[in-house]
Amino acid sequence: MNKLIAKNPTARHNYFIEDTIESGIVLSGTEIKSIRNGKVNIKDSYASIIDGEVFVHNLHISPYEQGNIYNKDPLRDRKLLLNKKEIFKLFGMVKQKNYTLIPISLYFKGNKVKVELGICKGKKLYDKREELAKKDANMKIRRAMK
Repeated sequence: MNKLIAKNPTARHNYFIEDTIESGIVLSGTEIKSIRNGKVNIKDSYASIIDGEVFVHNLHISPYEQGNIYNKDPLRDRKLLLNKKEIFKLFGMVKQKNYTLIPISLYFKGNKVKVELGICKGKKLYDKREELAKKDANMKIRRAMK
């Protein structure tokens, strides 16, 4: 049973999501408490591979109110926990096929925080317009059917 914490609203609009992968994330205690309060934003976040490790950037976790000196920087880079095999697969896709790694959602799996990482290709403006036109046409069809 997974409890959704945060969702990236712009990921499906700005990118074609080819594949997803689940990963753990390294957090401190006050960050977990802040996440449990729902004070997290993954809208502008992205992931990159640095020295054989995957890091997520611009993942904003607000400081915990009672955290005092134990609070970390809200926008610090956080390490994602993946197997070497998964990292090599992602590295190949990012370098050779020009894919982008985008966090799609953040959720609890048991008592652990997991990140759903999307392997994405960027959409062009005409792709976005075409998708909006399809949604609009489907909505008109549903209205006419009622």
